[in-house]
Amino acid sequence: MDLALLRTFVTVHRAGSFTRAAALLGLSQPAVTSQIRTLERQLGRPLFLRRARGVTPTTIGDELAHRAAPHLDALVEITEAELDEESGVRTLHLAGPPEFTSLRALPALTPLIAQGLALRSSFSADTDETLDGLAAGHHDLAIVTARPRGGLLTAVPLCDEEHVLVAAPRWAGRLGPGTLRHNGPVVLEQLPVVEVHESLPLVSRYWASVFDSRPAAAGAVITPDLRAVLECAVAGAGLAVLPRYLCEDALERGELVALLDPPVPPLRTYFLAVRTGTLALPHLARAHEVLLRAAAAW
Repeated sequence: MDLALLRTFVTVHRAGSFTRAAALLGLSQPAVTSQIRTLERQLGRPLFLRRARGVTPTTIGDELAHRAAPHLDALVEITEAELDEESGVRTLHLAGPPEFTSLRALPALTPLIAQGLALRSSFSADTDETLDGLAAGHHDLAIVTARPRGGLLTAVPLCDEEHVLVAAPRWAGRLGPGTLRHNGPVVLEQLPVVEVHESLPLVSRYWASVFDSRPAAAGAVITPDLRAVLECAVAGAGLAVLPRYLCEDALERGELVALLDPPVPPLRTYFLAVRTGTLALPHLARAHEVLLRAAAAW
C-alpha cells in the first residue's frame, strides 16, 4: 500500500476536512480527494462519509487510522531526527497572545537556542485565528485560551492566569472600605475604565466572577495590548483588570493598588496546542517539554 495515500488518509482523518488536509499537506483539494478515492478502491470499503461541512470517518476508517497513524508518526520522527542531525538547526514557529508569549513563553524557550533551535513568533489575541493558523501549518506550537476540539489538534493545560482589579493610588483613595465588594457595578459606572476592547472582556469576566453581574460602563481608554493597558492604568487613566504576572512589579512599587482581594480570584487557563502527531518531531517535543516545566512556576 502506498505510504503517501496513508499519510493523506491520516491527515484527512485528523483534520475532518479535505480542504484543511490539503492545506496541511500542500496539495490541492482535488488531489486529496483523488488519493482518498484511490485508497478506498484499493480497500474496497468507504473510509469517510461526506457531509455538508467536512467528512466523518466510517468504522473501517476509524480502525485504519487507529492502526496506521502511530506507524506513520514514527516514520516522521525517524526522518526528522536524521534531518536534525544533518542540519544542526531547526526552526520553531510559536504563536500566542502578545503579552504572555513575550514575557513568559519566549524567555523560557531561549535556552534551546544553544541546542540549535531557531525561534519565530506570531502574536494574536484571537484564539480561533491562532488555532486556524496552527491547523494550516503556519505554527508549530500555539498558546491559546480555549481547548481545541476535534482530532486535528491536541492541547494540554499550560497554566492559570490570575486576574487582578487595579488602579492608581489616587483612584483607590476615593473608594471607601468595602465599596467595590458591595457596589462594584455602580462604582464601575462612575470610574474610567482601561481595556483591550470595547466589549470590556476582562472587566466583564471579572465582574461576572466576583459580583455576579455585568458592567454597564464604556471604556475610557481602549488599546489592544495589555502592556499599554498597564501603562495607562499606572498613569492614572482609570481602573483595569490585568494578569497578576503583568502588574506584579507595579503593585510592589506602589504604582498600582489591588482594589479587591476576592477569596477565589478570577482565573483564565492557557493551553499549549499542537497538531496531533507532531510531537514526534524532536525539536517540537523539546520545546513542548520546556514550556510545561517552566509553566509550573508561573
